[in-house]
Amino acid sequence: MFVIAETVYGLAAHSLALLADAGHNLGDVLALLVAWGASWLAKRTPTARYTYGLRSTSILAALFNAAVLLLITGAIAAEAVRRLFDPTGVPGATVMAVAAAGIVVNGVTAWLFAAGSRGDINVRGAFQHMLADAMVSAGVVAAGGAILLTGWRLIDPLVSLAVSVLIVAGTWGLLRDSLNMALHAVPPGIEPNAVQGFLETVDGVAELHDLHIWPMSTTETALTAHLVMPAGHPGDQVLGRICAELRERFGIGHATIQIEVSVESECALQPAHVV
Repeated sequence: MFVIAETVYGLAAHSLALLADAGHNLGDVLALLVAWGASWLAKRTPTARYTYGLRSTSILAALFNAAVLLLITGAIAAEAVRRLFDPTGVPGATVMAVAAAGIVVNGVTAWLFAAGSRGDINVRGAFQHMLADAMVSAGVVAAGGAILLTGWRLIDPLVSLAVSVLIVAGTWGLLRDSLNMALHAVPPGIEPNAVQGFLETVDGVAELHDLHIWPMSTTETALTAHLVMPAGHPGDQVLGRICAELRERFGIGHATIQIEVSVESECALQPAHVV
């Protein structure tokens, strides 16, 4: 409803800053729908074809949100550059009033997502969208006040450009992290060498190879590894303790460990370059 109202006022006032804010808000509405859909899909049970379920949709949602936000910001910046050469008169009071309402709407929404943004990149994407929109609205309020005081037409496109730069700077980290997750990189906050060092110090382990750590979703991490234990299989209880330690120390909740008992027999997956 706010997007529709802001678009109407933006067109009536010929304000690029208001239309930019409306476009940004529309992108966030879509982003929230995508994030909600991914959260719902991630809870579906595994199937014969999707053996991990659809948990990875949360990674795709975060990547989509970052890409859409950058695309919208690029369109705003392009129109702002055009208006630098063809400025349009804008009523400052109208711009200030509508943008001030945007600060309230986006600020409250961002606050609702703040707590969950620390542990879930998908929620962090939604939080950053809302926070960026609040920043845009604040910039638009400032632009409206400056226009009201000075009447300078270039303020509207200049503020739009400045806000676009801030949004890109804030979104780049989200794009990088979500892209890394989509490529099965080790999730941020997990040090692969520390995980390897822990597994190598387990009693009875003579060698470790084929270690892989990757995100199953934006909140779940998986691990596979081959442990060479010449004394023989240590038993289910030992494996259970190893998995519990991986969960407690590193947040790795889905660990699959293969035990091998001979150091001399070569495993096909032992070379580091083999996947």
